[in-house]
Amino acid sequence: MSVIEAIGVWKAFADRKRTKAKVVLKDVNLSIEENEFVCILGPSGCGKTTLLNLMAGFDLPLSGSVRYRGTEIEGPSSERAVVFQEYSLLPWMDVLSNVAFAVDRRITDPEERKAKAMAYLDKVGLSAFADQMPASLSGGMKQRVAIARTLAMEPDVLLMDEPFSSLDEQTKGRLDRELMRIWNEEKRTVVFITHSIDEAMLMATRIVMMSTSPGRIAREWRLEPGTDRDLLSDRFVDLKREILSELSVCSCVSNARMPIAIEGLE
Repeated sequence: MSVIEAIGVWKAFADRKRTKAKVVLKDVNLSIEENEFVCILGPSGCGKTTLLNLMAGFDLPLSGSVRYRGTEIEGPSSERAVVFQEYSLLPWMDVLSNVAFAVDRRITDPEERKAKAMAYLDKVGLSAFADQMPASLSGGMKQRVAIARTLAMEPDVLLMDEPFSSLDEQTKGRLDRELMRIWNEEKRTVVFITHSIDEAMLMATRIVMMSTSPGRIAREWRLEPGTDRDLLSDRFVDLKREILSELSVCSCVSNARMPIAIEGLE
C-alpha cells in the first residue's frame, strides 16, 4: 500500500469575479511509497504547492482522491507534518521551547519533553543554541530549528515546500546534506518541493516532473538510495541535461481557463 496516493486529482480556483476558474491540477496520479525521498520539480505556477497542500490536508481536491495509507485525507494530521518556506517559529519562545512545543502532548513530564526536544536539536546541530531566541539566529539556523520542531512531532511523512529557497547557495547546500543525513538515520517518507534540479539530484530517490498549469505528472526519474551524488560526474551532467530538456518542454503549455460551472468548485 502506498503511503500517500493521488488518484485522478483535479483542482481549480475561481477568479475574483467568480466568472472563470483556473485549473491548477489536471488528472494527477502519483503514489509515494514507504521511505521514499520524492522531489517534485516543475515550472512556477504548475501546482506543486497545491499538490503538497492536498497531501497535507490543508485543501481538498475538486475531484479525484488523495489518500494516506488507503484512507481519504480530509484534513491536517500530525502524521503528515509540513516544513514551509517561512520559518514560522514562535518569536517569544527560545529555541528549545519552540521544539519542545511540538513534542507529543501525551508526554506530560516537562523534563522528558525538554530531553526529547534537545535530542532533535542535536540532530540538526543546534543543541548549543537551545537558550537563544529566534531573532538572534541566521536564516539557515532558523530553518534547522523548524526542521527539528517538525521531526519532534515524529510524523510518518515530511512534506517540505521549498524549505531552503530563501537561503544562499552555500547554506542551502549545507542544509541539503544535513537533511539527507537525517533522512538516512530516520528513514521517513519525504515529499520535497524544489525549483533546483541540482537539489533534486542531490537528495531524491525519485524525481517527479510536473508540467505547467494545469499541472500533470510529466515524467519521473529514479535514483538508487546511497548512490554517489557527484553532480559533476558524466552521469549526473547527462541527467541534468535530460531534466532541463524535459522542463523546457513542460514549460511550453499555456494556462487553461474554463467557465465557472465546475461541479464542486467553491
